[in-house]
Amino acid sequence: MKTYENLTTYNPGEIEGKWYSYWENQGYFHEEVDTNKEPFSIVLPPPNVTGMLHMGHALDNTLQDILIRFKRMQGYNVLWMPGTDHAGIATQIKVEEMLAKEEGKSRYDLGREKFVERVWEWKKEYGDTIVKQIRSLGASCDWSRERFTLDEGYYHAVREVFVSLYEKGLIYRGERIINWCPRCATALSDVEVEHEDEHGHLWHIKYPVKGEDNRFVVVATTRPETMFGDVAVAVNPDDDRYKDLIGKTLILPFVNREIPVIADDYVDASFGTGCVKITPAHDPNDFEMGQRHNLESIVVMNNDATMNEGAGKFNGMTREEARKQVVAELKELGLLEKIDDHDHAVGHCSRCNTIIEPMVSKQWFVDMKPLAEPALKVVKDHEVEFVPERFTKTYVNWLENIRDWTISRQLWWGHRIPAWYCDDCGETIVSREDITECPHCHGHVTQDPDVLDTWFSSGLWPFATMGWPEQTPELKQWYPTSVLVTGYDIIFFWVARMIFMALEFEHEIPFKHVFIHGLVRDSQGRKMSKSLGNGINPLEVIDQYGADALRFTLVTGNTPGNDMRFYMERVEANRNFANKIWNASKFVLMNLTNYDESFVPTADDLTLADQWIVQKYNETVQSVTSNLDKFELGEAASSVYDFIWNTYCDWYIELAKPRLYNDGNERDRRTVQYLLVTILRHMLELLHPFMPFVTEHIWQHLPHEGDSIVVAKWPEALKFDNLEGAARQMEVMMDAIKGIRNMRAEMNVPLGKKAEVIVAPTDEALAQTVADHRDYFVTLAWAEKVTILGADDPKPENATVTVVNGMEVYLLLKDLIDGEKERERIAKEKIQMEKEISRLEGKLSNQGFLAKAPEAVVAKEKEKLEEYKQKQQALLEREAFLETL
Repeated sequence: MKTYENLTTYNPGEIEGKWYSYWENQGYFHEEVDTNKEPFSIVLPPPNVTGMLHMGHALDNTLQDILIRFKRMQGYNVLWMPGTDHAGIATQIKVEEMLAKEEGKSRYDLGREKFVERVWEWKKEYGDTIVKQIRSLGASCDWSRERFTLDEGYYHAVREVFVSLYEKGLIYRGERIINWCPRCATALSDVEVEHEDEHGHLWHIKYPVKGEDNRFVVVATTRPETMFGDVAVAVNPDDDRYKDLIGKTLILPFVNREIPVIADDYVDASFGTGCVKITPAHDPNDFEMGQRHNLESIVVMNNDATMNEGAGKFNGMTREEARKQVVAELKELGLLEKIDDHDHAVGHCSRCNTIIEPMVSKQWFVDMKPLAEPALKVVKDHEVEFVPERFTKTYVNWLENIRDWTISRQLWWGHRIPAWYCDDCGETIVSREDITECPHCHGHVTQDPDVLDTWFSSGLWPFATMGWPEQTPELKQWYPTSVLVTGYDIIFFWVARMIFMALEFEHEIPFKHVFIHGLVRDSQGRKMSKSLGNGINPLEVIDQYGADALRFTLVTGNTPGNDMRFYMERVEANRNFANKIWNASKFVLMNLTNYDESFVPTADDLTLADQWIVQKYNETVQSVTSNLDKFELGEAASSVYDFIWNTYCDWYIELAKPRLYNDGNERDRRTVQYLLVTILRHMLELLHPFMPFVTEHIWQHLPHEGDSIVVAKWPEALKFDNLEGAARQMEVMMDAIKGIRNMRAEMNVPLGKKAEVIVAPTDEALAQTVADHRDYFVTLAWAEKVTILGADDPKPENATVTVVNGMEVYLLLKDLIDGEKERERIAKEKIQMEKEISRLEGKLSNQGFLAKAPEAVVAKEKEKLEEYKQKQQALLEREAFLETL
């Protein structure tokens, strides 16, 4: 007979690196296109090359890996496409900071070419770090297909998309209002701006009416420093206060420029004074109004947010300095009527947190309306489904209110805009290939210095990574992808853009499901951040407890779309879970003497406990599989956890022990060996997507077929008939055993002492089951003897009783407990209870406490009082019971 090597001590650090290398070397993560198999594909949301693995990545990657490993075991043709994002603005800022700190230089000191070379060097040195870290989690990506959003093939895809959209008239260059970050010195799209509520002021400024002495129009503004760019004052056409002013002219203070009073329905007559200054170059709403009324746009700031010559004597001041000075001088001139406090939302750059400046600027834009309509339709028609469904609303709201997308960035790192300007004839040439001269006049051309928004290139990720614009075998097999796993915070940043780009260029959705997860928060529910110092490094958690424990913690704390709290205690508990499986497996391996791999029991060989464990196992397979299919990954993980810990380890192994040690019945011994091994192996396979390392290691020690659990067949139900009735009977027996254990614990019966158990079943079938399986009570409930009462037999007196579904269970306690000691213990506990009850009653009758304490605190104290009273009652009942013994 074959012998099986047993396990040593569980050490996650030892096994995790070993098995990951083995999987990669064996090529288990790579699959060739196989059109005979059903495809399943995921593209990894590409982390920034600036990145370090954080808990959000760990959650995101764990959820994807669970789905990928599950489908791989189910026999799908699987692709998990990994890669990284060049992350234009974020990476450029990092390298600029490094240059300033280490060399005291700016990018301008190096020049564009040299600076970009330095960014590539930085990317080679630091960019692969996050990939190594993702590997440490156990992510089974196909690293042989790894992509980067600036690699050669991707570059061609981006060019093709830009030029095609330009040729269709969907990309244009023009002067429009954009979000400008003075610190990053670039335009930003609307989604790169974070609005924060700030305490500010509303300044009421008097603009003189031309030709009417001492008549003024009062405008209320939060931005007095932009007044130099005012080109009109608008009022609501139905506002009777100002009807006679419409068409008149005002004198703009400081610059003495004449500006008209215009009428526009946009103006809210009830806000402020009902008069609004119109500054098209520095306010999005004013810009729209300026377009409607053909008003000029006057930019009064430089790119660094200092005032320009249009601000007259305030030229060169920062916008904050100019604001103070303008307000002070308006006061002196008697043109400041009043100042109100005013809280309002202020836009900040999502990268550096600088206040953005709305500014008219010449930029490249995408005309979004024609692209948004089909992207809305596929979600409304459920061709693309959000999980949970409620996130559809976020997506739809954004696309229904979409504005044109600013795609040019004043950066050097990224996809350079493929547009050239002729220095001689002034033509703009947009081309798929680089050009060296103007095709119209053969004059000298200069390429646009700007690069594309990072989200423009990452919006092509699902199809550009598979070789588009070439129609590759990968694209034909694995596109559309099966599911996108991502956080709710980038639904409009990224998800929407992938959908409209895919529909435009592949004429097909990019994925069928969008599986949304929430943020990982700290144990107090706060967002993890550097400023709070509450971030937890996943790599440190892996070093301490292992990747399996971290992964299991992240998935069992997760429900689709909801934020989760991260507790280190739960990671420790999940490491203990891995240890529990390890020790249970050691026990099974120790008892495989004379194990016959060819032996398969018949239904007649199965005991009640065997039938029950098979039924529970079959239910678990069904539960785990269906929950994974529904993206309820946390439910699936909890289901397998409960089966392993409670059903298999705590019950079945204990019931199996006497049979393993019984040499008198070889067939029974082989049956229990078969079930212990088969169910353990399949449990490891069910658990493998969640905890890949420990499951592989144990699986390799057990009798198995194949080379790795990674490519093992997904478990199926064990086919034995008529299990349900036996399982129900077993559960009644288990309830009875649990009842006995609870009674013993309540009465402080010492563990080693056996007691007589008397059961009174309600029907004959159950009485027969108990009679046939008295040994279960002996093994698991420390029963000395089990007596079964008939329907007319008298019930025992002086015994403690529990009622379970189908029977009453009595425990005879005389001589099992030391009555005197127990009375002493109860007396001490009663004194303690009385003190606590008295303290709480005093507190709750104190009117001062009741008046000042929050409702929740008072409710908590009342709850405690009720709990102590119940404990006091239980002690009195136990004391009375002791008197009967």
